[in-house]
Amino acid sequence: MGTPPSIEIKHFKEVREENNFTQSEFAELLGIKNSTADIERGRTKLSGKVVAGLLSRFGINPLWLFGESGQKYLQLSKGDVSPKVVTVDSADNENIIMVNQKAAAGYPHNVQDVEWYHQLPAFDIPLPEFRNATYRGFQIEGDSMLPNYYPGEWVLGKAVADLDQASNNKVYVVVLYDSVLVKKLQKLPDPSKVLLISFNEEYLPIEVDVNDIQEIWQVNSKLTFNLDNPSQSGLFRELQESMEELKRDLKAFKKEA
Repeated sequence: MGTPPSIEIKHFKEVREENNFTQSEFAELLGIKNSTADIERGRTKLSGKVVAGLLSRFGINPLWLFGESGQKYLQLSKGDVSPKVVTVDSADNENIIMVNQKAAAGYPHNVQDVEWYHQLPAFDIPLPEFRNATYRGFQIEGDSMLPNYYPGEWVLGKAVADLDQASNNKVYVVVLYDSVLVKKLQKLPDPSKVLLISFNEEYLPIEVDVNDIQEIWQVNSKLTFNLDNPSQSGLFRELQESMEELKRDLKAFKKEA
């Protein structure tokens, strides 16, 4: 006879089965490679990341998970979409972390991992518009937000602490448990759900459960490198002029500093 599974393994499997996930589906949801089979066989221990995922996604009490409490669920604060990690520079000023397309694939699973953020580029914009708030940059992937946002461009988003602070019909970077989306947000009569809308009409709106949202960043500016595109020369000339004006402002600010 083999060794009976530990209490945390029993409870882990119980949560999976109660929510009707296969081992592969549950692994993908919690950011585990391939499958939960090794965990359920006792070959792999539960990591802190998995325990945190069970708490944030299902409200599972970590003490119950390890058999130290009879209370299975914790009442989580709903609507908290504030940044999970903030980094600072040597002068103790907040950095603007830049999340490119490749990093965005891993962002949802590493949203609380301080060490993971250290591999991402970060910088500071010395302008008053970027003071007294937390900002993050995300690179656009795909064509769902054309013509306003092109693939490869970057958007800079201001952190939103609570869903109540989000406004209808504004553009946000929405960090779910399995993806990072740039969409226009629309609140619904059912407060437990929101609608995410693309500018490109070929894409249908996406209805999202509020509990599936980890972070929200309100887009207030963007960086583009397609200024020489001849198909929209007038628009890009305006953008180029704006970028040159920004560069002049930065140089003037540095001289005054």
